[in-house]
Amino acid sequence: MSEKKPATASKPTKLVGVKGMNDILPPDSARWEWFEGKVRHLMARYAYRNIRTPIVEPTALFVRGLGEVTDIVEKEMYSFEDRLNGEALTLRPECTAGVVRAVVEHNLLYEGGKRLYYMGPMFRHERPQRGRYRQFHQVGAEVLGFGGAEVDAELILLAATLFKELGLRDIRLELNSLGQPPERLAHRSALIAHFEQHMDVLDEEAKRRLYTNPLRILDSKNPALQAVVESAPQLLSFLGEASLAHFNALRGMLDANGLAYTINPRLVRGMDYYNLTVFEFITDSLGSQGTVCGGGRYDYLIEQVGGKPAPAVGWGLGIERLLELVKEQSPPMAELAPDVYAIIPDASSLPAAFKVIESLRAKGVAVQMHAGSGEGMGSMKSQFKKADSSGATFALIFGADEMAQAQVTVKSLRDGAGSQRLQDLASASDWAHTLQSAH
Repeated sequence: MSEKKPATASKPTKLVGVKGMNDILPPDSARWEWFEGKVRHLMARYAYRNIRTPIVEPTALFVRGLGEVTDIVEKEMYSFEDRLNGEALTLRPECTAGVVRAVVEHNLLYEGGKRLYYMGPMFRHERPQRGRYRQFHQVGAEVLGFGGAEVDAELILLAATLFKELGLRDIRLELNSLGQPPERLAHRSALIAHFEQHMDVLDEEAKRRLYTNPLRILDSKNPALQAVVESAPQLLSFLGEASLAHFNALRGMLDANGLAYTINPRLVRGMDYYNLTVFEFITDSLGSQGTVCGGGRYDYLIEQVGGKPAPAVGWGLGIERLLELVKEQSPPMAELAPDVYAIIPDASSLPAAFKVIESLRAKGVAVQMHAGSGEGMGSMKSQFKKADSSGATFALIFGADEMAQAQVTVKSLRDGAGSQRLQDLASASDWAHTLQSAH
């Protein structure tokens, strides 16, 4: 009788990431770090301070702030019920509402207006496409507590300066004014009357929005609606004296700084809290999804989330989409490389080598240490191959002969001649600068 073979355990299923939520791996992550550094330095020059809000917020914050009849709230939010207390929570689909909630909750405007910026992930359940994902990342700048057109201009110039410093070109600025609520209400009534006269050409989406958010019909990409949209009443015709003065003051400051723009009377925003200035920076290099930065004034949002009425203005840009543009318009970015690769032929040299390596790192030298497989450090030949492929400028060789003399060989990997010299282990901090400055 044959023996029964033991049952073999089934191999675990390979797990993969959620669709539309992507890993950012080296060397691409270096481009992200470069971009984030540019943003931080620029924000500091404009005296904007960093704010970091939670990824999870109460669902009511976005329903109240963005408006119930918006695509984000109706279709795109990742919302769930907290299993412990039943609270309705949402992964943030944008950050402005969270920033305003934090400003109100912590009474940040008590001592005056604030200039703030944020960077981080946002979440929307939409169809993934180039530069637009379900987990995406945004940079945003928000100015709260100031009502003048000068901060609108400052924010727009801040964004334009960022694009310039990233080496981007062919990005155009479009402006519009949404006026104030009574002006928008009059325009809304005129819009509804206009579209009611063309019910036969409205698609289902436009009909659904007609009495809830008719301004969004102006955003329609349906070619069959373009003639009706183009002939619709323009909001600029309904603006009062104060709204026009704000818009003209903004234009004057942009003109004085030589920043070109076009007025787009069809430019609207998807969120209900915007008023007065709205703007977008647009490129033709990313296909149909051409907006790389959008923003405007939202003087009524602070009151909507429970704070004392205060003016505010801001913008947001998608990092993934902007980095797509950087890849297209800028030279390839050099991969980050260490200054030094430490070659250690014998594991017995590790304690002394480690001490030198750490003293060099403390002086700002980037050192990649060779690591063995656990059974040995590997041959000198294989270590030199890895040193060369690392991109390091120098190799430090902790060989037996060198260690016997309490020295290390510093060998150039990039000068073509392979020049080398001996250095004392004890004085590593004194010659560290020769490694760092040469890279």
